[in-house]
Amino acid sequence: MLFELSIIPLGGDTHLSGEIAEVIKIIDESGHPYQLTPSGTCIEGDWEAIVPLIKKCHDRLRGHSRHVITMVKIEDEEGERNKLSMNVKSVEDKIGKKLGRTA
Repeated sequence: MLFELSIIPLGGDTHLSGEIAEVIKIIDESGHPYQLTPSGTCIEGDWEAIVPLIKKCHDRLRGHSRHVITMVKIEDEEGERNKLSMNVKSVEDKIGKKLGRTA
């Protein structure tokens, strides 16, 4: 399963990289495969492991702000694994080249 996580603490600084770094450290230390994106983080795992991890991340940012918005999108495809890389590879195969551009 893939969980796409975005957590936004409201009412503080407009630059959130410090708070985001705290959350990514929690995710990194969990040992689950993940991919940081410019607007969220995708984590691969099962319900029992990832939902408590999401709560831990939410609670960490709740310690910085009285108002936190946590959004989770879940992709649940029976029997599939390595979705972090396979979803991207499937699109790249159809286009015929490796994708990704950075400034």
